[in-house]
Amino acid sequence: MPLLRTIATGIVQLDKGVQPKGQVYPAAAQRALDQLVLLCLRQQVPPPNSVPDMIRWARTIPVDQWPLELPEDVAGAGELLVDEATNSPTQACHEWVVDAADATAEQIENRLMGHAIDQCRSSRSPQAYTTFRRLLISRPVLTGVEIASLLGEDGGIFFKPTLEVIKQSYQRVPASLQVDGQCATCRRCGCLLTPLANGGWRCELDRCRYEGAASVGRMLGWRDDGGLFQIARPLRVFITGPGRAETELEAQLAKLGLTITMWPEYDTYDLHVPLPGGGVWAIDVKDRANPALLGRSARPFRSPPRFDRAFLVVPDYRFKQRDGYRTIFNRHRPEELRGVVDLVTDSELVAMVRKEIRAAKRSAAVQQEAGNA
Repeated sequence: MPLLRTIATGIVQLDKGVQPKGQVYPAAAQRALDQLVLLCLRQQVPPPNSVPDMIRWARTIPVDQWPLELPEDVAGAGELLVDEATNSPTQACHEWVVDAADATAEQIENRLMGHAIDQCRSSRSPQAYTTFRRLLISRPVLTGVEIASLLGEDGGIFFKPTLEVIKQSYQRVPASLQVDGQCATCRRCGCLLTPLANGGWRCELDRCRYEGAASVGRMLGWRDDGGLFQIARPLRVFITGPGRAETELEAQLAKLGLTITMWPEYDTYDLHVPLPGGGVWAIDVKDRANPALLGRSARPFRSPPRFDRAFLVVPDYRFKQRDGYRTIFNRHRPEELRGVVDLVTDSELVAMVRKEIRAAKRSAAVQQEAGNA
């Protein structure tokens, strides 16, 4: 698996345009090719003859068909590292990068989010962190004028602790995402769509693709209003994407009459759910394509705030996309998490909460009858 992580890292660096001085390709990409060629020669398999040829493999050959000697069920059937339509790294590719110890994507996400947490903690303002987090989820694309407004007096007190992080999180949109000076946002997630050669559009987030063909939300001028800015790709994949599921779950539970705290204690976990019977559930939402990597990365939840049960919640569509998702996760999670952190879908979690509410109502009714007797 180290080789696959190296390949994924090289692909992501190529996509970002990382090119060290004096080198044609990023070091990770060249290193991945060299190691892959050696492995192919040992196995008497025709190797890719160049970095572009390795990218062709990543775009056309599923990972489970590469001569990588991967453990069983680590790679899903048909899992590609590069999207055929947009020629950009898939979410699965980014997840392999994050699985690496020195993952660039993980460093970007952790550095920015960690800095935001530090600033909000120093200001003693958990609301500032919640506001920042909701910004990345609900407004992944901003104009230069909108960013200036956030950074100025119009931004309000809750943006003040994270002003520098906001500036680092939003990057100028490249020309490759505009057509005739116009960019299109996805109606579902709000991220920018990628223009296709045939004149259509494609969203980079797996969930949006699962829900159907790309649907255009807004058309924005690439150069208008101070230009367009979008949060970095790792943040879109690991914050905006799962953030949709987090906030939708928040809304569903709120409709049941529960008071939810989002990202409590500066993101100890995602949702703090007090139940009417007195129990408290802690929830972390993970919109991950690869259940094996999710299992390998699972860790015990931290506190405070206190909780009685801990759940990793994955959107339903992931279970429909990947047969045996739960079984694969359980096979790869650390043994010490068995019975400590449970994996459920979002609909399963809501059904469990409904059951807890009904049980609490029955208990209250019994106590009332006993008091009246």
